[in-house]
Amino acid sequence: MHNTHRRTFLQSAAALGLAGLSAPLFAAAKIRPAANAALIVVDVQNCFVDGGTLPVKGGAEVVPVINKLSSAFENIVVTQDWHTQGHASFASAHPGQKPFSSVKLAYGNQVLWPDHCVQGTEDAALHKDLKLPTAQVIIRKGFRKGIDSYSAFEEADRKTATGLAGYLKQRGIKTVFVSGLATDFCVAWTALDARKAGFEAYVIEDATRAIDLNGSLAKAWKEMAAKGVKRIQSTDIEAGA
Repeated sequence: MHNTHRRTFLQSAAALGLAGLSAPLFAAAKIRPAANAALIVVDVQNCFVDGGTLPVKGGAEVVPVINKLSSAFENIVVTQDWHTQGHASFASAHPGQKPFSSVKLAYGNQVLWPDHCVQGTEDAALHKDLKLPTAQVIIRKGFRKGIDSYSAFEEADRKTATGLAGYLKQRGIKTVFVSGLATDFCVAWTALDARKAGFEAYVIEDATRAIDLNGSLAKAWKEMAAKGVKRIQSTDIEAGA
């Protein structure tokens, strides 16, 4: 029976002109970012890698992946966490609170973090090995002392815009590919807000790393999938010249 089925399949394949074709021809085509696509590189800063004040495990591993990806994009936007001293998102600003606990602020629930990415410090600088020759703009976020800011598009009060959506739309950008740190916070919020603003959105999984606080990574992927964010790998993108 097995041989009969196999013979029937091969005869059908031959009739379709498929006999002898190798498996890769059936693989999904690679994505070639068009001129109306942008790579968003989220918070690849010293504070979020080993030796920083809020290190994401394996954070520095995204740097060579992002550098390689950059050749495929005509448009690149970089974000930079840029907090004031005594920022409302810092546990140190709330007596009796410890990092990674939560409090209610005027705009809702807020995870409290160790002091990190303070404006003008080496801790807040972009990673020294990041090489993005076609990067055009840096969006700084979290510089308002009383409001945290994960998303590249909108601060945590969900009403203060960064201006990125307007910039991208004026440039004719339709699709964004999000990379950087951390998958379950700033990357996810950026991708979700990109969808809300009307952009097609991809998250390049191996160009991100996560904090994964109390199941936050699985929750973030679930939320992104529900909103139409596409999950891909860097190898799904066709490298540029």
